[in-house]
Amino acid sequence: MSNKNYLSNIEIDQNNLPLVSPEIEQERKVAIFDLLENNSFKIEKRADKKPLEGPYQLLVGGQNGRVVLKITTEEGAPITEVHLSLTPLKETIKAYFRICDLYFDAVKKHTRSRIETIDMARRGVHDEGASLLQERLEGKITMDKATSRRLFTLVCVLQAQR
Repeated sequence: MSNKNYLSNIEIDQNNLPLVSPEIEQERKVAIFDLLENNSFKIEKRADKKPLEGPYQLLVGGQNGRVVLKITTEEGAPITEVHLSLTPLKETIKAYFRICDLYFDAVKKHTRSRIETIDMARRGVHDEGASLLQERLEGKITMDKATSRRLFTLVCVLQAQR
C-alpha cells in the first residue's frame, strides 16, 4: 500500500469474549482477513495533538458495555484508545444478528433466490451499521466504507451472545 494510513495487524481481545456459533466465528475471521487485505484507517485526534501516520495495529475489545479500540504503531507503541458506546448501535447490531441467523438458516434450507434476497437485506443492515460506526468515530478515526463494514462485523462479534 502506498498510503501509510492503514491497519497492518488486527486482534480481538479474548478477555470476556462470549462463545459464538461457528458461523459467527467465520464472519469474524473473514472480516479480519478482508480488513488486512485492504483497508483505509487514519487517526484524526490524539491527546498530544501530534500527527502520526500508520501503519497501525488494532486491538478490538469490550469493556463496561463499550467497544474499546486500542491503536498502536507497528512496533507496539501506544497511539490512542477509543471507547465507543454501543447504545446508538444496539438496535442495528440486533437487526444484524437476526438477519444473519435468517441467512445462515437459508443457506442450509432454501433456494438460491431466497438466499440472495436475504443476503441483500443483510448487506443493507451491514451498511447501516457501518455508517453509524463512521459517524460515532467522526473526528477520531477516518476510514472508508469497506473498512467500516468489516470493523462493524468485529464489533458485532464482540456483542454475540450465543
